[in-house]
Amino acid sequence: MTTNVTAIETPWSSVGYLTYKRTYSRRKADGTLEEFPDTITRILDSCRDQLNVGFTEDEEQRLANYLASLKGTVAGRFLWQMGTDTVGRLGLASLQNCAFVTVDDPVRPFTWAFDMLMLGSGVGYNIQRENVDKLPPVLQNFKAPVRVDSPDADFIVPDTREGWVHLLHHTLSTAFYNRDSYKPGFTYSTHCVRSKGAPIKGFGGVASGPEDLVRGIEQISRLLEQRRGRKLRPINCLDIMNIIGSVVVAGNVRRSAQIAIGDCDDVEYLGAKNWAKGGIPNWRAMSNNSVVCNDINKLPEAFWKTYEGGSEPYGLINLELARSCGRLGETQYPDPDVQGFNPCAEQSLANFETCCLAEVYLSNITSYVELIDVLKLLYRVNKHSLRLPCHHKETEAIVHKNMRMGIGVTGYLQATEEQRSWLKSAYEELRAYDKEYSAQHGWPISIKLATVKPSGTLSLLPGVTPGVHPGYAQYMIRRIRIAADNPLVQQCRDHGYPVEYVRGFDGKDDHSTVVVEFPFAYPVGSVLAEHVTAIDQLNWIERLQREWSDNSVSCTVYYKAEELPAIREHLKKKYNNTFKTVSFLLHSDHGFDQAPFEEITKEEYDRRVASSRLITGGEVELEVDMSECAGGACPIR
Repeated sequence: MTTNVTAIETPWSSVGYLTYKRTYSRRKADGTLEEFPDTITRILDSCRDQLNVGFTEDEEQRLANYLASLKGTVAGRFLWQMGTDTVGRLGLASLQNCAFVTVDDPVRPFTWAFDMLMLGSGVGYNIQRENVDKLPPVLQNFKAPVRVDSPDADFIVPDTREGWVHLLHHTLSTAFYNRDSYKPGFTYSTHCVRSKGAPIKGFGGVASGPEDLVRGIEQISRLLEQRRGRKLRPINCLDIMNIIGSVVVAGNVRRSAQIAIGDCDDVEYLGAKNWAKGGIPNWRAMSNNSVVCNDINKLPEAFWKTYEGGSEPYGLINLELARSCGRLGETQYPDPDVQGFNPCAEQSLANFETCCLAEVYLSNITSYVELIDVLKLLYRVNKHSLRLPCHHKETEAIVHKNMRMGIGVTGYLQATEEQRSWLKSAYEELRAYDKEYSAQHGWPISIKLATVKPSGTLSLLPGVTPGVHPGYAQYMIRRIRIAADNPLVQQCRDHGYPVEYVRGFDGKDDHSTVVVEFPFAYPVGSVLAEHVTAIDQLNWIERLQREWSDNSVSCTVYYKAEELPAIREHLKKKYNNTFKTVSFLLHSDHGFDQAPFEEITKEEYDRRVASSRLITGGEVELEVDMSECAGGACPIR
């Protein structure tokens, strides 16, 4: 089959093309990077040759047109990985956006999370006391492994993803199990791990070298030594996961996204990100943190302390509601095995489960008929991807059972009321189509189909308001993180964009990553955060949870400090039966340095535009930095 998309002019935003080149464009055999038509062709080839979707020539051309005109898109993971050998080798895990694990074992949840993070999935984990209490105490004789520069070491770390995971497995096993194969204080050598900067042919990008892995193992070992003879606490499990995330962020082109889910009355956990207190390790920036709250009336006052400034506000997770229904009021699709959520909290997940996403740019859709066509084509790509095998058999089993996906909508607040009104009926058509399509192929129906995610990176492509969020401001600085040694950094400087190193919470520069500042503006007339209240935003979440999303609606609600009493009163009335997940962030005075968004005046915007030169087609040659949830937090947060 052949398709023609070169005639379609893609409606990039001011940072859209650069974002595409940074995040999704792969290097071709001739050494140059893909342009968007190349990426679309790679996706279509993968649909045919890897996923066996079975599109007709007409369906393939329609999907190509929708992708090129930014009416809909496969997930960022798919944009990056489809058509590569990685899909053939790893199957399911190579394309999954979201992953989740319950921390009720001292080894497996951590090694599984490490593996999935290195493969590019965001990982959520439940560290409630009822789960962490199942872990045995750390052995009294535990000794940290010792790195030696010798081929005679007890363990030679292979130069593979599996090798890194195995080193973590060996370290944790010696801390909890007395077995001959697990020697306390074992020695290991990293002389086989390729040096920093060496190319990686499979996943793409360049190697980070062994030092970040060694640092992470040392930090985890020190933590375990401090708990000899005692059980780990939830805060310790958070730290281990966060350290793992920091290793992944430092390595290659992967970025680590995590969500920790703990108890709402765990005071130690609630204070884990109280940056104003000082002495908080930088690695705790690796996760969004939320608490399980099934009844708002049982939420302790200590939770709201995180909303008063200084500490990072925690999100709320309503597991009982997530288990009981799909869209609000629809109990015919229960989800009883849900244990937690993905890092941006739009996808409910069972233990060891993963799922895939897709996106519809609602404000770019011209008719209800077009919306249905886009949805069905994206659905088929997702459905077939969920049938791939997985190297983690417990993951393969739960994914093949639930067939969970999340087709999201973005640009909701830029869409017209007519466009928004299509969603309720569109979901019902999609649900009916899933039943029919699944029966034709002898597959289970999907336990969940629809979602609303933050859509931080994909929404930058056309410049629409992300997910159900209002525009942060009419004119703003949009900061994007890029690996410091990426050739794009110098190109950004050459084009007049300010570049600086990422600053840690300890005030020190992280020389591995930079932030680049771009001037960004939404179309005049867009719904902006300054025009709406926190209650307005909560009402939009409720509407989408009722009309579209059978998973959850991920939205970080912007609020002003004086709105807290109204927020608490609204949640008291509505939370238990309305919100599966929700999080909040002060619109300003939030305390974040180098925040993703910063409001500026029109004059400052015009000055920055005049002093920079737009990066356009054919100008960018770089190594890819896939960062849909860069730096550990959701793009919005």
